[in-house]
Order: sequence, then structure tokens, then C-alpha cells
Amino acid sequence: MNQDVTDFIEAIKESWQGELCSRLREVVHQSIPEVQERIQYKKPHFLKNGKYAAVISTSKDAVSFTIFNASELVLPEGMFDGPPERKTIKLRQGQTVDTDQLSSLVSQAASTL
Repeated sequence: MNQDVTDFIEAIKESWQGELCSRLREVVHQSIPEVQERIQYKKPHFLKNGKYAAVISTSKDAVSFTIFNASELVLPEGMFDGPPERKTIKLRQGQTVDTDQLSSLVSQAASTL
């Protein structure tokens, strides 16, 4: 775990966003045991073999989670946006997150990195 990423999450003002970012970080680490993390472009990026696997970002009312290398994934209808190679889900306060499903998707996407 990278201290810069920990500091980023701890500095998030909205507690629900901080908690969600921590959960998403755990999902990435469970899905990609050898993942490396760093702050880049002012947000946490997760890499496998030097290639982007996922990124977490926050906005005023949401937390976005992007999965890279997503072209081959079968995704739930209407849940993700973005071009084929990277898909983003926007999560808002009170929304339930299927961490098992996200973990599976991240694992599949990262398997070929």
C-alpha cells in the first residue's frame, strides 16, 4: 500500500466517499495481488506490470471507478460508461456496490496485463 494513496483517501472530506474509496482500493488489491499503486493526475492509479488496471476519482457528488483493458469484459447493461478499452462506473451516496462483481471484472481485465 502506497502512503500517498492512503493520504489521498484520508483527506477526502465526505466520509461516505472516503469509505467507498477504501472499499474500492481493497477490491483492487484482492483482484490483483501484485498491484502497484500511486497518485497520478491527483488521483489513485493502480497498475499491473506498469500498465493501468484501475483508477479512483472523486467529484462533488460521486466516486468514479475506472477499469482499464475492459474491451473483452461482459458488463452489466447501463452500469458502465466509456470507450471499450476503459469503463467507468459512477457511484453516488447510498448506492449499493457489488464488490464481488467489481472484483471479478477487475480480475478479468487485469489478467492479460
